[in-house]
Amino acid sequence: MMQLPLIDTFGRLHNNLRISVTDRCNIRCFYCMPAEDVVFMDRQDLLTFEEIERFVRLVVPLGITELRLTGGEPLVRRDLDKLVQMLAAIPGITDIGLTTNGLLLADQAEALHAAGLRRINISLDALDPVKFKQFTRREGYEQVRAGIAAAQRVGFDPIKINAVSVRGMTEDEIVPFGHFARETGIEVRFIEYMPLDADNAWERNKVLYAQEIIDRLSADVMPLEPVGDQDPHAPASDFAFADGVGRIGFISSISQPFCMSCNRLRITADGKLRNCLFSMEETDLRTLLRSDAPDEQLWTAVRASVAAKKEGHEINTARFVQPLRPMYSIGG
Repeated sequence: MMQLPLIDTFGRLHNNLRISVTDRCNIRCFYCMPAEDVVFMDRQDLLTFEEIERFVRLVVPLGITELRLTGGEPLVRRDLDKLVQMLAAIPGITDIGLTTNGLLLADQAEALHAAGLRRINISLDALDPVKFKQFTRREGYEQVRAGIAAAQRVGFDPIKINAVSVRGMTEDEIVPFGHFARETGIEVRFIEYMPLDADNAWERNKVLYAQEIIDRLSADVMPLEPVGDQDPHAPASDFAFADGVGRIGFISSISQPFCMSCNRLRITADGKLRNCLFSMEETDLRTLLRSDAPDEQLWTAVRASVAAKKEGHEINTARFVQPLRPMYSIGG
């Protein structure tokens, strides 16, 4: 059955679905989770692989073509490669990505690649092991580096590093990451620190802005220049060093919000559809999926969610309210 595309009241076309497969994680980054005593979802509340597959098959006729698997830490979900294989087999899905902290990647990279995964983003906020532990409040730096090496070895392309930038913590990481990008061929993406932490400790004065990082890299490594032909819907602005060696991306959610080009929906691990990372409202799809609701009812629910999408996240206004769910519970 032909369906109209998912276009909201601001004319934004939605073709990208982010799927959280778990809220569990094996580290405790301060910008995402509490350090201790985390209460996770009951496992029976998580969508099964079959429920995820059914939902993806349902939204393909609505124009969804791109998927990204997130968490929590998606690799703690058992047999994730089987889900990748199921999703890669769905006609109409043209792109599947994964965002991981990399701790378990060395053991799973080959199976994930064989299942059809090609794009991978690895969260690594610091190249200094001591600073890594300050961010994650756990050990694991060497495992992450081994995961990156494994991703390169089995042929993932592209591989991107996601590094959250926090004033007072990561200034000394900027130049080393610039050299890392040049030496490895892996794109490093600096992400401005966002108000999605479980402790509600975010402060605007802790945001290390993208322009400051551009200036620092240009001065201390080599001038950065914008890359041509960028995807207007991608969250990152891409740059390359002047000699063409090394790519750097910036997700400037605070200083340069990209809400008006957003093409993303997200479904949480417990089956709630969210039209924005910072949304205060959710649509319960799990209940519909588990009650064998007809396709039409699910389509109506998805369309209503997209229609209700607001203009932007409002972080830079007095109206902003931090979501009740922290990042690990929403899905990165």
